[in-house]
Amino acid sequence: MFSHFLFFAFGLLLLVKGSDFFIESSARIAKKLGVSDFLIGLTLTSIGTSIPELASSVSASLNGHSGLIVGNIVGSNIANIGLIIGISAILKPFKTTRKMYARDGYTMILSVILFFVFSLDNVISKFEGIILLIVYVFYILFLLKSDDKSVKKYKFHDFMNYVFDFQYLASVKTRIVHTALKKTPSQRTTDEHRVIKMFKEGMVKDFLIIVLSGAGIIFGAKYLVNEAIWIANLFKLPESVIGLSLIAIGTSLPELIVSINAVRKGFGNLVTGNVLGSNIANIALVVGISSLISPLKVPEASVVYTIPIMLFFSLALLHFIKSGWKIDKKKGIIALISYTIFMILAFFYGWS
Repeated sequence: MFSHFLFFAFGLLLLVKGSDFFIESSARIAKKLGVSDFLIGLTLTSIGTSIPELASSVSASLNGHSGLIVGNIVGSNIANIGLIIGISAILKPFKTTRKMYARDGYTMILSVILFFVFSLDNVISKFEGIILLIVYVFYILFLLKSDDKSVKKYKFHDFMNYVFDFQYLASVKTRIVHTALKKTPSQRTTDEHRVIKMFKEGMVKDFLIIVLSGAGIIFGAKYLVNEAIWIANLFKLPESVIGLSLIAIGTSLPELIVSINAVRKGFGNLVTGNVLGSNIANIALVVGISSLISPLKVPEASVVYTIPIMLFFSLALLHFIKSGWKIDKKKGIIALISYTIFMILAFFYGWS
């Protein structure tokens, strides 16, 4: 029996550390290829925080364990708010911004509401998964647009106008043309030499790390899911409860450590931004991809209890952000206590 818990921990370690190495090496390669720091942070950081959830969810989807996926996503999003925001604010209060409230906050609420509506028939179809993925793509493209320094404020209605006015097509075209025109003929002719130089500067090593860490992510997710199923059967718990607890907390621990360090160094605003981005990615990206592999069966208790509770936590986070534009120790205590109560109820009632 002990070996199963050992393999669960080993799978979690492979999954989390593999994700870290994968993102770090990808960022270094992107930097050498001339990708801007903003774009690297926007894509790799936001997606990177959800790689453990994505890998474990894809593995569970391939093996037909939808309960684990739903539990993992809902549990991770609630843990991001109750655990990460809660502990970070208790250690050191931090400021929030109108930008993250009006743009990222409302996009998160939109994602949660779509997830809830799609779950009402207890199945998230492939078509609904495509809709969630489209929302995520639009969100990323809109973030690219918001990098325009001449525009100071972006709100949720701007995001909706951006989507329905097809402005994202112009954004993509503008960036492609701009990138191409920045290079002079002489610069374009030296691309071959630049590639050779990059390989000499460690590109081969980074590519090798990506391959190995990718393998670690795949095997880690496989071990994690298999042993999670065994643990659920051992204690006669629904799979979603294991997803809500062990997997969700396990995949959130590295982010918690990073958030604590960020708060201590005075970068508390990054904590809220990362949580919002991670929660959006967990639903729009992870659920979207998982449902494309195989339609997700959503347990009735998730529709009735855990998903509405996730919506409640999400709305509470928006209130915390806007209230005084600061998340203080009192709000952190409320968030942490609420999360503790949620976990106790989940285990006591065996929400599946």
